[in-house]
Amino acid sequence: MRIVRTTYLSLGTNAGKKLINLQKAVDLIGEKIGHIKSISSVYKTKSWGFEGDDFLNICIKLTTNLNPENLIKKVLEIEKQLGRVRKNANDYEDRKIDIDILLFDNEIIFYNDLKVPHPKMLERKFVLVPLDEIASSIIHPIAKKRISSCLKDCADPGTIVKTELKIERPISLVEKFNFIAIEGNIGSGKTSLARKIGDDFNAKLVLERFADNAFLPKFYKDNERYAFTLEMSFLADRYHQLSDGIAQFDLFKNFIVSDYFIFKSLIFAQVTLAKEEYNLYRKMFDILYKEISKPDIYVYLYQNTDRLLENIKNRGREYEQNIQSEYLNKIHKGYLNFIKTREHLNTLIIDVSELDFVNKKDDYQTIINTISEFKGNQ
Repeated sequence: MRIVRTTYLSLGTNAGKKLINLQKAVDLIGEKIGHIKSISSVYKTKSWGFEGDDFLNICIKLTTNLNPENLIKKVLEIEKQLGRVRKNANDYEDRKIDIDILLFDNEIIFYNDLKVPHPKMLERKFVLVPLDEIASSIIHPIAKKRISSCLKDCADPGTIVKTELKIERPISLVEKFNFIAIEGNIGSGKTSLARKIGDDFNAKLVLERFADNAFLPKFYKDNERYAFTLEMSFLADRYHQLSDGIAQFDLFKNFIVSDYFIFKSLIFAQVTLAKEEYNLYRKMFDILYKEISKPDIYVYLYQNTDRLLENIKNRGREYEQNIQSEYLNKIHKGYLNFIKTREHLNTLIIDVSELDFVNKKDDYQTIINTISEFKGNQ
């Protein structure tokens, strides 16, 4: 589990389309660094240390699982992406964007060129005024005073003007969902995605315990004999795991993410069971299904069959190596039929056939953005 820390950043711009520069920077920070908790008002100030156009300044509070070393790297990457060209670090000049790390929890950091708290923040009203708006009671770890007191003691004679301009705060998965269920065919990557989301967003993981099911290897060797036993054991285990996982929510976690939903049991049962067995199974399923909390969003990862077979082969589970494409196609059709008939679920289908979200950060971010921007079934 990654440690989540709170940091405060100062953003400024005096070149180009200033408000757009700030909004783009905030969006990228929310995407690449962490969850933005609050944003100050937008303030206008005269250029500081040189003659130039007026600046627009804001401060933001965010939580991140990055350490200081990686945090400064991401900040510099965002500045560069937005057109910042750094010359002499001691020179003051026009800039499209300037992002400074002001505070990182209550730590004092000296790492190469990174110094936290920012060594000049107490001298600058364009930093302290917006920071005081969102963090007035925070203690400066060196001055040992609240930010509100630091502002009162600031000798900067410059004028700072609060504007009516607004910056939109990106809405994170943390705020939008309480329970995310990720589904997909065998080998689609649902568990890998659930783990990454759990790690990056401090979510409670509910992962299917298929490896503990003693009937699974037997089923792949003798389908007809072990199908009903396998499906009943999976149904019981999924019901208890989801019930316990949702009921015993960890107050230190932001939300719940699972790599399955209980309807998976019915989908596989339709494929594996004979008609009489399925009818009996369905009666038991309907009783349990009524008692399970439904996810806020049901994400189905679609992978084409060739890619599924490749993934199954690569992960090397011996009992899966004889799975045929026909079996995978039946499961996929079962999921699609389920999705079509369950209008009350907020279902999002994502085609990940051409994505490598495990090894490519951009592909992973594409999926996160798609989930974050999902507005629900209309």
